[in-house]
Amino acid sequence: MNGATAGTNLDTVRRHNLATVLGLVHREGPLSRSRLTQATGLNRSTVGALVAELADLGLVQEREPQVSNRVGRPSPVIAADGRVIALAVNPEIDAVTVGVVGLDATVHRRVRYPTGRIPSAAEAVSIAAAVIEGLRPDLGAASRVVGIGVAVPGLVREEDGVVRLAPHLRWSEEPFAAALADATGYPVLAANDASLGADAERLFGAGRGASDLVYLNGGASGIGAGVIVGGRPLTGISGYAGELGHTLVNSSGVRCHCGAIGCLETEVSQGALLRVLGMDAADADELERSLLAAVTRGDPDVVAEVDRQIGFLATALRNATNVFDPQLIVLGGFLGALHAIDPARLPSLVAAQALSASAERLSIVRAALGSDILMIGAAELAFRPLLASPAS
Repeated sequence: MNGATAGTNLDTVRRHNLATVLGLVHREGPLSRSRLTQATGLNRSTVGALVAELADLGLVQEREPQVSNRVGRPSPVIAADGRVIALAVNPEIDAVTVGVVGLDATVHRRVRYPTGRIPSAAEAVSIAAAVIEGLRPDLGAASRVVGIGVAVPGLVREEDGVVRLAPHLRWSEEPFAAALADATGYPVLAANDASLGADAERLFGAGRGASDLVYLNGGASGIGAGVIVGGRPLTGISGYAGELGHTLVNSSGVRCHCGAIGCLETEVSQGALLRVLGMDAADADELERSLLAAVTRGDPDVVAEVDRQIGFLATALRNATNVFDPQLIVLGGFLGALHAIDPARLPSLVAAQALSASAERLSIVRAALGSDILMIGAAELAFRPLLASPAS
């Protein structure tokens, strides 16, 4: 092996190790040097050199640990630098939401801009760009803005951010990522919202440690899903896997916009819940508060609609359980609110309907990241290139 080849190989190993260390403190939170040494299998001096390089790059901060009663000098703590920022955008049929998220997975700001009607792709770009411009004071404290991640309620071609189809938004073949990049000057990546939500919950929320999970997100634009199998996202050949919102739950139901009869999102919808509550629009937190209040006081229309929707949701979760055999089903958006009303009911209904062997180890929980989930998921998409190659 000549010197040039050896140097190239050593540089490749160093870059890989930098990504490993940064990924650990990004996903796990602040870790001591000794813990990083154990987790990576590298020696202490190598870990020290990697941490020093990441600190010079402005990606991590090293600080003294809290005082403990342990004998000896405590190991310094390494944390992802929250001043490294990604922007997150989530266009919906009634609003465009923009978030500011740190490399430490902290959501610094979340701004929901109501639209009053379904925005076109061009309008959503203009709104997002204007909100981002208004966030300049917040971004002034950032050491770096890596780019924008977009969570789209529809089918997205990830390699170029073209929205192939977002039926509730009435978008088709829209080059959303390129348009937003032109409007803001930042690099932009886009993907399906539920897939990003699944990734966020797997890394930072209720799905930590789960190798096989199904995440269902309920929003103004319907129901999407992301599936993790063996610790990896299930994407399908074109990246469009996970459309559980279009699985059959009622053969006597109504026709869906996709052309089929009785899809899950025709029977379980945020719009129907808003109607019985007498509300025009609400974010997930507002909707949950209103639902719980109405159910608590025994409003018959609300109780009946909640019961109806939970019944159809249980059918869809039975199908997901039988097909994917997950250890965890995570419910986000208004689906999490439905589950919170009676946390024992959905697990009971699914256990009664699913194959017993598949259901016996299943847990059904609500998303732990709450209304920040799509902000964190979209930001994770924007952070992906940096995490893969911190020294680039």
